[in-house]
Amino acid sequence: MIEERKSRFIEKLRRVDQAAVPPMGFRAGGAAPSVPRILLVVSLESGVAPRAADIRDADAVLLRPGKSRLSAEAVQKTVGALKGKPWGAYLEDGDAGTVASLAGAGCDFLVMAAAGPVAAAPRDGKTGAVLQVESSMDDGLLRAVNSLPVDAVLVADSFQGGSLAWHQLMIFQHLANLFIRPLVVSVPADITEAELKALWEAGVDGVVVAAAAAAGAISELRAMIDKLPARTARKRGRVEARLHRPGGESPMPSPDVEEDDDDDDDE
Repeated sequence: MIEERKSRFIEKLRRVDQAAVPPMGFRAGGAAPSVPRILLVVSLESGVAPRAADIRDADAVLLRPGKSRLSAEAVQKTVGALKGKPWGAYLEDGDAGTVASLAGAGCDFLVMAAAGPVAAAPRDGKTGAVLQVESSMDDGLLRAVNSLPVDAVLVADSFQGGSLAWHQLMIFQHLANLFIRPLVVSVPADITEAELKALWEAGVDGVVVAAAAAAGAISELRAMIDKLPARTARKRGRVEARLHRPGGESPMPSPDVEEDDDDDDDE
């Protein structure tokens, strides 16, 4: 039987996301698998041939609209230089025809704006679906993402002050605890090693960086990623949210809300 193609990028994200939760029944005597590190996604303008240094160290590439709308024809010049790396496309709008055209050109995943049309979501079961949200959205809306047919979440409104503030890190930690989907955030190319490690420990599974960065910046970021330590186990609420049951993942209650022990009050 021929195995059905799946999104390579989403599969990588899931391995990273689930690596923080030790598998149930793991025996100390068994060989520990290699631990994935945070994924590096390089963002490029479609229709432009990328520099080799921009994509060499990327785990995946995200194409954004250039002077014209994204289409299978517009991405060919860029895709031909990617040397087999999984690539995705950012769609602010579009329709089912555009999505099908990009999928036919080899698009591995789509990033969709929260304000975009539902009709533009991939429906072939092969192209990954990443929903971009704003960190300022109400918790109720963000929690609803867990019930939507998407594979990962992207938060693009990050590092607005040029560096990672404690308040932003608190938000990322909260989002990582809230979502049962892998979490990806946008970062500047000059992110520091301490900032990258903080995001990793907070539960961020992937970072997106623009290719139009200083020469060597992306290679330096790759080197920092490769030096990251294994991520420690996440908070209990996050671990519980990752548990599976027959029929797929089930959203768990928010880890921020603790149940009252009424039995103790009655004693």
